[in-house]
Amino acid sequence: MSRRRRGNALEKWEVALIKAMLARKGSNDQDILAYFTRPTRSVNHRAIGEIRTEKKHKTIKPATPEELDAFLATWPDVDPQTGLSVRGDELLIKAREAMIAAVHTFNGAGLTFRAELFIVTAIIAWTYLLHAWFKREGIDYRYRGAGGVIKKTSAGEDCYWELGKCLLHEKCPVSRGAIANLEFMIELRHEIEHRSTNRIDEAVSAKLQACCINFNDIIIKQFGPQFSLERRLPIALQFVTFDTEQRTLLKKASALPPHIATFIDAFDRQLAPDQQNDPAYVYRVAFVPKTANRPSAADAAVEFVKAGSDEAQEINRILLKEVDKKRYTAKQVYKMMQEEGFPKFNQENHTRLWKELNAKNAGKGFGKVGDYKNTWVWFDSWVARVRAHCQEHQDRYK
Repeated sequence: MSRRRRGNALEKWEVALIKAMLARKGSNDQDILAYFTRPTRSVNHRAIGEIRTEKKHKTIKPATPEELDAFLATWPDVDPQTGLSVRGDELLIKAREAMIAAVHTFNGAGLTFRAELFIVTAIIAWTYLLHAWFKREGIDYRYRGAGGVIKKTSAGEDCYWELGKCLLHEKCPVSRGAIANLEFMIELRHEIEHRSTNRIDEAVSAKLQACCINFNDIIIKQFGPQFSLERRLPIALQFVTFDTEQRTLLKKASALPPHIATFIDAFDRQLAPDQQNDPAYVYRVAFVPKTANRPSAADAAVEFVKAGSDEAQEINRILLKEVDKKRYTAKQVYKMMQEEGFPKFNQENHTRLWKELNAKNAGKGFGKVGDYKNTWVWFDSWVARVRAHCQEHQDRYK
């Protein structure tokens, strides 16, 4: 079963409708409660009484008769695929639809820039999913300024956390390996936004697969198996097989642009071997043509190699190569940015940025304590993150 935050979790629009129902008469508290209890959110029956006696929510005005009629006319307004409330569970519905759209886009025939489209859409899916989780847990995920004032967008709406900020929260339910995978996606998205990427599908497909599996795992664990995506996203079929020579030709034809190759190499190198091996970071599958003595035993198209077996260790030995990470001092990092065309990015800006992102947290893999007098050194992944920050704020640092 999914984990639910119990108690009075009614939203303002729901309280307004309840007040209108109470004013109209004809329904008792239990009848009214039935309209606002759903599988993802249970409401204590006392909540209706507290609204009726104005013990809580006294300042919220009742909905108009027209608004109440519209609500009753469309109730239960649920998503036919999941049974989720279209309005009450909007974030969870959007999260699932965004991830489904990302996978369908990547699997679509004839598309050229599939990985880029997947990454942008998958980041939206994860953002909505974590917003849904924070909302259920009663965690305020809005930006606040001085004095705790909620920050607003230019249109006057509340300013909510982006995915990177969500991943930094101490109660974030995402595993360490999945966080590393998403941080890779975010950094690569910066490259997509600011530079041309050419064809990158081949180079990042294993990480995209891990992103999908991680999303499905957390939605099952935190919200329930009824919301999983397996039935909506079956195994993909293809019309071709590849021998060694064909694979070599494909790799040559889809060479990565230098800046993308550098970024991917730098990000992978700053991870420890166990992080590189974590299926939540990168999901690798060995496809083995399967034969059997009995025809009925050879129906499976894919043979999975057991983790920890001799075969799995040999695959990891081939796929992973441990290398020493290049290291930079803070001065080298901000000087590098100045040489790349951001002269106003200085030591103070660099310090503010790493503190804001909690970049010296060892689990993030941006750097480590060096060998000389315990001085902190930075890895290429941090240089890439700083570069993306400067590119996003060119007006500030040019």
